Amino acid sequence: MTLNPAYEAIGKGFVQQYYAIFDDPAQRPNLINMYNTETSFMTFEGQQIQGAVKIMEKLTSLSFQKINRIITAVDSQPMFDGGVLINVLGRLQTDEDPPHAYLQTFVLKPIGASFYVQHDLFRLALHDTV
Repeated sequence: MTLNPAYEAIGKGFVQQYYAIFDDPAQRPNLINMYNTETSFMTFEGQQIQGAVKIMEKLTSLSFQKINRIITAVDSQPMFDGGVLINVLGRLQTDEDPPHAYLQTFVLKPIGASFYVQHDLFRLALHDTV
């Protein structure tokens, strides 16, 4: 395959769609459609998870109901297999917790005329100052 020339638009559109679904607790279970049954991987705060079902178990187990998210930057790069690498930098506040910076990185893998999330890495930008 070749580099996808629309990688920036794909990255920004994906991030907008993903967070619109994720940030609505009633819609969050629909994220399963973005992951592959076997070949999707997630690292959530250091926890390694593989497969759509296990990823959704993790995402639906998150107990917060309110999310206030500010996206600072969405950086995308084309991949030689037609996929897109996406890095998101932002601030996240859940329920009444204080806001925290976060990073989330996605690798979108092409499948037909669409994509699925092959890799998803999420980490709050918290530093141990001890």
